[in-house]
Amino acid sequence: LDLAAAHGRGVFVLAATSNPEGAGVQRALVGGRTVAQSVVDAAAAVNRAGAPEPGSVGVVIGATLEPAAVPDAGELGGPVLLPGIGAQGGRPEALAGFAGAGAGQLLPAVSREILRAGPDADAVRSAAERFRDAVAYLA
Repeated sequence: LDLAAAHGRGVFVLAATSNPEGAGVQRALVGGRTVAQSVVDAAAAVNRAGAPEPGSVGVVIGATLEPAAVPDAGELGGPVLLPGIGAQGGRPEALAGFAGAGAGQLLPAVSREILRAGPDADAVRSAAERFRDAVAYLA
């Protein structure tokens, strides 16, 4: 974190991924909260201590997680990167308020779904534009 701050950059830390092998660690309880929630809370503390919002520490939370596994990012004060949109099953229309995040905090990641529209460049561009338009309401 110090290196990123020294160069005016930010970082993303993994909080809750949709990888099945991560569930044992991310959902483990420590001090009454999940490890995933502890990661989000630690990122929020760094963001509160730093410059005004948005903070320089964001978290990664899988968009396809079951609701009970999604940590609360409402007090994060930074971005929430959401992989898993499109081919992995995450739907753009289901993202409003995801993880308690506010408007402008959510950064949906769509890659596989867009790339599968190829190899034609116009088809890939069209797919990217469709997803851009589908998530525009999150801004």
